[in-house]
Amino acid sequence: MSEQAPVHGAWTPQGEDQPKVSEVAIIDMIKTVFDPEIPVDIYELGLIYAIEIEDSGNVKVEMTLTTPSCPSAQELPQQVEEAIRMVPGVNDVTVEVVWDPTWDQSRMSEDARLALNMF
Repeated sequence: MSEQAPVHGAWTPQGEDQPKVSEVAIIDMIKTVFDPEIPVDIYELGLIYAIEIEDSGNVKVEMTLTTPSCPSAQELPQQVEEAIRMVPGVNDVTVEVVWDPTWDQSRMSEDARLALNMF
């Protein structure tokens, strides 16, 4: 992954105008996070339930794991947070792991099902 150059907001008479955080940019960064046991990114696996972006640049993500006993339970939320922090304009990130509704294979994208031969 190439490093992104820092993005600075435009200066206005009221002060610096921070860049608006894009949901597409957030999703693109989440797609760089993979479950180490499954060769598909966690977004395509359907592990991301909600993304909230505030005007202040704060981002909240609700995600789940494939099972409560997932060996990556500590690592994946931290990797998601670190990836989102790289998006220009993001000030703070909160990643919450939720268990309701429980994850099942129906949440996977068609691309993920094809990659895992789960038709």
